[in-house]
Amino acid sequence: MAVIGGGPAGLMAADVLAGRGLAVTVYEKMPSLARRLLMAGRGGLNLTHGEPLPGFLERYGEARERLAGAIAAFPPEALRAWSAELGQETFIGTSGRVFPRAMKASPLLRAWIARLEAAGVRFALRHAWTGWDPAGALRFDTPQGEISAEHDAVLLALGGASWPRLGADGGWAAVLRGVGAEVADFAPANMGVHVRWSADFAARFAGQPLKAVALAFDGQTVRGEALIAAYGLEGGAVYALSRRLRDAIAARGEARLSLDLRPDQPLQALAARLERARPGDSLSNRLRKALRLSPVEIGLLREAFGGDLPREPSALAASLKALPLTLTGHAGLARAISSAGGLTFDSLDDRWMLKARPGVFAAGEMLDWEAPTGGYLLQASFATGRAAAANLADWLAARP
Repeated sequence: MAVIGGGPAGLMAADVLAGRGLAVTVYEKMPSLARRLLMAGRGGLNLTHGEPLPGFLERYGEARERLAGAIAAFPPEALRAWSAELGQETFIGTSGRVFPRAMKASPLLRAWIARLEAAGVRFALRHAWTGWDPAGALRFDTPQGEISAEHDAVLLALGGASWPRLGADGGWAAVLRGVGAEVADFAPANMGVHVRWSADFAARFAGQPLKAVALAFDGQTVRGEALIAAYGLEGGAVYALSRRLRDAIAARGEARLSLDLRPDQPLQALAARLERARPGDSLSNRLRKALRLSPVEIGLLREAFGGDLPREPSALAASLKALPLTLTGHAGLARAISSAGGLTFDSLDDRWMLKARPGVFAAGEMLDWEAPTGGYLLQASFATGRAAAANLADWLAARP
């Protein structure tokens, strides 16, 4: 069997296929496996989320019904048990996110590769898939030139189109379109957004966090953290709104985001505290002493309202509860954490096999779904890799 793509979905597929007694070769165009997984683990590998399954599935939006079966068959609890089998016990953080106790991806990946090698899985690195030759064999560009390889079945796990320097560049889309499959155009997901900061604000506060804030857009409010970037805003709370923001910017050229600096404190309580401030204090001192606003939060208020920042306590409190930010664009695919678009579900049958190419299955982020950060991306990648591999093995077993 050929698995093309050595990321989480591809390696999970190889794990399942090898466990069914099949000979497996994993082809990967990069010099090493799972580079994006390793990159994700640099700040703590967020494997999945502890949210109950009904709410968990809602995170996948329009794709939830197509992903539900695979995730229900390999839910977060099963992923945690799988990690433990590899010697990497997990824990649930205060935000509900699930991490290995080691926090890094490298120990998990080393143990996983060792298990795959022990099961007979072969790895062919620096093999960039370019399609099929006239006889139906797989074609690869390698350091030694172009080669062909014949396999009874193929599982594609080629990733999306974000972070192309780590291997996922969406270059496979032209190949699949060429055989009649439908591939939705790629777009960035879980990406930062552009705000036209003043030069002084960007110079002073780029890299500063905004903790425990709430962002609201188009009727949805998300609590979490954000980060001031020289070009705008990024961070988990921004990423959770990224799909709506991306679509609004595409339709109207901009979007208006509302930021609440103190979501846990009602407006009346904030106004009362400002009322009690010393009359002789400057505005900055009133905000710092009465409300404990940080320099970046005070700077953000001035950036948003400028000379129109009110002094009257109720109006001032209302300003920091609904701070308006005009978004003029968003980061591109090269900087996005993940991508939207990809191989459409209509191009697959219920077994995750391409309708246009029998014997070719697909899984992972190359499919047309998106999800917020928080473990949802990896969970669906692992789960679809397992589901597609199990169906591939069943399809082979049913052949005459």
